[in-house]
Amino acid sequence: MKPALQLRQSQQLLLTPQLQQAIRLLQLSTLEVNQESERMLEENPLLERMDDTASAIPHQAMNDAAPAVAGGGDNPPAESESREDSNDWPEPVFGSAPYAPDDEDEGHAEVAAERPGMREHLLWQLNMGQLETRDRQLVALLIDALDENAYLAQPLEEILELLPPELGVTLDDLETALVQLQHLDAPGIGARTLSECLVLQLRALPQETPGREAALSIAASHLDVMAAHDFAKLKRLLHCDDKALRGAQNLITQLQPRPGQAFEQRAADYVVPDVLVERVRGIWRARLNPEAMPRLRVNQVYSNILQQRGESNAQGLSTQLQEARWFIKNLQQRFETILRVAQAIVERQRQFFEHGDIGMRPLVLREIAEQLELHESTISRVTTQKFMHTPRGIYEFKYFFGSGLATEAGGACSSTAIRALIRQLVSEEDARHPHSDSRMAEILAQQGIIVARRTVAKYREAMNIPPVNLRKSL
Repeated sequence: MKPALQLRQSQQLLLTPQLQQAIRLLQLSTLEVNQESERMLEENPLLERMDDTASAIPHQAMNDAAPAVAGGGDNPPAESESREDSNDWPEPVFGSAPYAPDDEDEGHAEVAAERPGMREHLLWQLNMGQLETRDRQLVALLIDALDENAYLAQPLEEILELLPPELGVTLDDLETALVQLQHLDAPGIGARTLSECLVLQLRALPQETPGREAALSIAASHLDVMAAHDFAKLKRLLHCDDKALRGAQNLITQLQPRPGQAFEQRAADYVVPDVLVERVRGIWRARLNPEAMPRLRVNQVYSNILQQRGESNAQGLSTQLQEARWFIKNLQQRFETILRVAQAIVERQRQFFEHGDIGMRPLVLREIAEQLELHESTISRVTTQKFMHTPRGIYEFKYFFGSGLATEAGGACSSTAIRALIRQLVSEEDARHPHSDSRMAEILAQQGIIVARRTVAKYREAMNIPPVNLRKSL
């Protein structure tokens, strides 16, 4: 064949840098968006944060769901121009209120006192005692060997092998030190097993405590029988009646199986919701949360200089100006899309806001995508790590999506509603005769919800609800 030139027309989708940034911002969480905004503010001199004295957003304008993020125009409207008549984006407030110099309390941040950890607390108690230096050092050695639950998981024999022979420490010395550790004012610390941990706590109770002796016998020798809820066998082993066994069981359930948890310092995880859901005149409406939106705009001084000098004289700043405009526009588009998806979810799940989980209806990403004429992958990005503040709590967008099961009436019931019904059945059941999975499936069938026994078991296990034999009590 001879070589020849041919013309061929084809279409090809190219992801421009602006489109790539828009997609990336859409899938970021609120915290990550704020971090990205801070990074852009540091790197791009053409981008600046709006002054805190800027005009506030009219409340009605926010309720009307105008997608608000940052004012992005190079030429802001005149001060006399009203916000409702302006085509600019509303200017949300980002972060906390500005510092008020007249308020003395606002000028100093309150710092929470840091609680001592388990090791520091035990060492403090040890130093307050009257032990000899050598004994105190051995107890401190065992304190360092405790795990996060305050258990001594390492056998004393292994600890002894790690010590240099010239110290002259014997196994009896370590056992004595363990007893001294277990007698500090945190009962249960230094136990080697769950049984020993419970026994140490029970022995620390006054002898006249009702049910103490029976509880000691259960904790020392019959924990497995109690865990299996074999109350008939327990009564035979302890030679007691239902009242005594019930008292011992209540006493054991009040103990702490992991004493080290009392010293844990967990930082609270805060979630800033992207959307606020309110009921306005009988209609559930979604609006953007001003606290979740950065206040950004293009620096007007630099923009005017570039317009006067021309792009040929300042090519670098011109590029940064375009990047700043893209970033602000993509932020606007991000929050607009989030608001549209949130409002669509609220309209579909109106019964949830009225009646709770029982009113949740089946919903998949495809339904929202078809309603808003967006791609399903876009809905997936919007619903990931985006949160909605409702009168019933804070929920991730994905919480409102779920499959459904058929009903006798020909409709469908969401899996969330079925979980709520199972949770309600368990909470209202007779503790002496709890419902089995088959019985709960029959009760749901009587309500018109066709669900198999294994499906009930799957949902029950997902909610960490014990099986019927472990829910039975005296």
